[in-house]
Amino acid sequence: MSNIESGGAPLAANPLTQAVLEIDDYASGLGWDQPARLFALVDTDRLRVQEPGLADELGLAEQTAGALTPIEQDELPAGTPLDEFLATIAWPEVVSGCALTVERLMLPPSAEQAMPEGLDEDALGQWVAAHPERQEVRMTVAVLRDGTRESAVRLRAKDAATEVLTGAALVPGLAEALSATFEE
Repeated sequence: MSNIESGGAPLAANPLTQAVLEIDDYASGLGWDQPARLFALVDTDRLRVQEPGLADELGLAEQTAGALTPIEQDELPAGTPLDEFLATIAWPEVVSGCALTVERLMLPPSAEQAMPEGLDEDALGQWVAAHPERQEVRMTVAVLRDGTRESAVRLRAKDAATEVLTGAALVPGLAEALSATFEE
């Protein structure tokens, strides 16, 4: 992945926000209609000391203290619901946090009033996909072991680094599921 500074995305105020924007920039470079991607977040200084070869391979130069390096994990298993997959993860101590990027369809709150009742999950998905006000979004959510959270949301209709919305509470359900991967 390229660094935020070289990728043209805005500079971030803290290491977790910077990692989230770096992952969003990386995912953006892959295009849309991609599978979910999981990342371990490791302390960059610690990585350089413990794995200098990997740090060199990743092109990690001296960073700001506390910088985090996202390391993409193996592809998520096809056909397994995301919540079930996340429930199987346990991170080693060397991992400071984790992040997930996933694409979804979203509707504005006004569309909830028109939602038919009694739809099963498949029928609801079809209804949302056919709704004229649907928006395709890519969400990148990251959590640290201490509970710190950050998210980035990018609309396909406004696919530019300057249009990415960030905030700690944008995708609370996914942040909770990621936090649970650090619980013993």
